[in-house]
Amino acid sequence: MSPAASRVGVVDSGICNLGSICHALQQAGGDVGVIASPSDMEQYSHVVLPGVGSFPAGMDALTARGLDAAIQQFAAKGGLLLGICLGMQLLFETGHEFETRKGLGLIPGQVRQLHAAGLALPHMGWNQLELKRPDALTAGLSDEPFLYFVHSFACEPANAADVVATCTHGESFCALVQRGNVRGLQAHPEKSQQCGRQILRAFLELAP
Repeated sequence: MSPAASRVGVVDSGICNLGSICHALQQAGGDVGVIASPSDMEQYSHVVLPGVGSFPAGMDALTARGLDAAIQQFAAKGGLLLGICLGMQLLFETGHEFETRKGLGLIPGQVRQLHAAGLALPHMGWNQLELKRPDALTAGLSDEPFLYFVHSFACEPANAADVVATCTHGESFCALVQRGNVRGLQAHPEKSQQCGRQILRAFLELAP
């Protein structure tokens, strides 16, 4: 499937600016729309869940619009889902930012504060991915891909086999995760120039 054939919906939780990621997906060849209500989800083969802010605020925003259940149903039916930054974190079972909260539960594991070992938090700026196993999203990347990060919390998958790539900021943390049709990227592809565009293009090329 070519990227142009992929209809991709971007989840609008009401607490993040969608402009940059929508533009990046359009540049990657996607036919992009916005998902603001559960019924909107039915139009798309590919869905991107972006997010900025805290884990509790992110879950509250999704729940308020009924989008939490809609995302879970989309994934359960085999829809292709990519969580970005906070959106990746919300894919997990539990988050521990300010309080312990349940996430979407699509990937076993938790989200906890990044142990930066005296380095600055948030982890902000360019850093290198360390590829751990093959995945469609990384197949076209260089051997030393760099992406742009902004985060203070890290995803900790329960199953090591779900980790596609890691990154190091004080500690090694999961930067790209994949479990079945669900994927998450801690970095911001829309800010990551050529590498970010390649990852989005590869996502759009996945066959539903």
